[in-house]
Amino acid sequence: MTELLYSPRVINKKADDKTINEKSITRSKDLTYKIIGAAKEVYKELGPGFLESVYEDALCYEFDLMGISYQRQIELDVHYKSVVFDRKFRADLLVEKRILVENKAMKKITNQDEAQLINYLKTTRLRVGLLFNFGAVPMSRDEMMRRIF
Repeated sequence: MTELLYSPRVINKKADDKTINEKSITRSKDLTYKIIGAAKEVYKELGPGFLESVYEDALCYEFDLMGISYQRQIELDVHYKSVVFDRKFRADLLVEKRILVENKAMKKITNQDEAQLINYLKTTRLRVGLLFNFGAVPMSRDEMMRRIF
C-alpha cells in the first residue's frame, strides 16, 4: 500500500478564486516598497559576501524598526488541485501574512530562481513574492524581483 503524501481535505472554492481587488493590490504594493527599501538598507550596510542567514537577520531587524510583522522560516501548505500535501514548503520570510520573501546570496539570480519563486507562489496560493540577491556586486534592479501571481 502506498503512503499518501497529502491531506484529504478539500479546498474551499473561494480560496481558489484568483481575483484580487484593487485595495488588496494597493496594500501589497505599498508594503513591497517598504520591504524593498529595507533590503536596500541591508545591502548598503553589509554589502555582498555574507550567508543568506545574515541578510535574513538584518532584514528582520529592519522590519522590527519599521513595525512590519513577519515570520521566519515558516512552513506553508502546498496546494495541489483540491488537496493540501502533508509536506510543507519552508519560506525564508512571510511578511504581514501575505508577501513571500526569498533571499539569495549568489553572484547572479538565474531564471531557475525566478521560476522557483513563481512556483512557490502558485503552490502556496500566495499572490505576491519578492526575491532578493544580496550577493551581487552591486545589487541592481535585476537582483531584486517582485512577482505577482
